[in-house]
Amino acid sequence: MEKRLILVFCLWAALGAAAQQSSSSFTVLRLPASSHAAALGGENISLVEDAPSAAWANPALLANVSDNSAGLSFMTFTAGSIKLGAHYVKAFGERHTAAAQLEVMRYGTMDETDLAGNVLGTFAPRDMTLSAGYGYLFSDRWTGGATLRMVTSRYADFSSVALAVDLGLNYYDDETDLSLSAALRHAGAQVKRFDDVQEPLPLSLELGMSKGMAHAPVRFHLTLVDLNRWSRHIYYKEDDGKKMPFSRLLLNHAVFGVDVLPSEIFYLSAGYHFRRAYELKAAGKGHLAGLTLGGGLRLKAFGFGLSYARYHAAGASLMGTASYTF
Repeated sequence: MEKRLILVFCLWAALGAAAQQSSSSFTVLRLPASSHAAALGGENISLVEDAPSAAWANPALLANVSDNSAGLSFMTFTAGSIKLGAHYVKAFGERHTAAAQLEVMRYGTMDETDLAGNVLGTFAPRDMTLSAGYGYLFSDRWTGGATLRMVTSRYADFSSVALAVDLGLNYYDDETDLSLSAALRHAGAQVKRFDDVQEPLPLSLELGMSKGMAHAPVRFHLTLVDLNRWSRHIYYKEDDGKKMPFSRLLLNHAVFGVDVLPSEIFYLSAGYHFRRAYELKAAGKGHLAGLTLGGGLRLKAFGFGLSYARYHAAGASLMGTASYTF
C-alpha cells in the first residue's frame, strides 16, 4: 500500500512539473487555514500539530490530529474582507482519519456599475470552499493523505465552480522531532467558468522540513513551494535589464519559519516569505514585508492561536484559530 501511494504521488508530481502556469484563479486556495502555519510564513506542509486546522495544507498530517476534534478560524484580509472557517476531524480505528472543512471568504460590499460608470446597485462577492480530507497511517513514522475540494465563487451575476485535489506524504520521527513532507496541492480544473475562458487553478508542488533542536526549545521550518514553476518571468524583478540570478529564483520558492517553545503548552513563531517580500517591496510596502509573527497555546483539550501577516499591499492580516477535542 505504501509503495502504491508513493507511485501515485510521483505521477501527480510529474503532472505538476509539466504544468508551469504564470497565472491562476481561485487563489483563495493558497491562504492558510491555520494561524500557526500563517505565523510560519503562510505556507507550511510539515508542521505536526494536534489541531484540526493544521492539516489542510498537507492531508497526510491528519493522522496526527486527535479523534473528534473541532475548530473555528477567522482571517482579516484586505479592507472589508474576512475569511471564516470551520473544521472537524474524526478518527476511525488506529489508521484512518477523516476530516471536513468549510471556509467562506467575503470581500465586503461593492458598487455595481454599468460601462458609463453609473451605479446600478451593490453586490457582495464571496468565495466558498468545501473540503473533505482523508489521512492514513502506514507505520509509526509514515502517513499519507488526500483532500477533495469544491470551490465556488460568485461576483455579482457571475459565478464559477472548480474541483481540486491535494495529495500528501509525511515522515515524522518524534524522537528526533524531524518531519519531512511532500505535497501536490490544488490539482484540478474549473467545471463552471465565469465566461468562455478556462482559468487554471494555483497548482503547487511542495516539499517541506521541520526540525526541532535537541538541546534548545526551538524548531526550524523550511517549505519550498511552486516547484512546478521555474519560468523567471513569473517572479518579480527590478527592471534593470539583467537576467534574474538562479539564487534569486530559488528564494522565490522558499518560506522559512521558526518556533520558540518555552513550554509544552505555549509557542511563539516567526516566518519569512521571500516572494511575498519582493512583491510587497515593489508595491511600496517594504515595512515588515514578507515577515509573519504569531503565537498560541494548548491547554489539555483546548487550543488557540493568533498570527500577523501581510499578503497584500492594501493592508495587514490577522488570523486566529481555536480548537477543542471532545
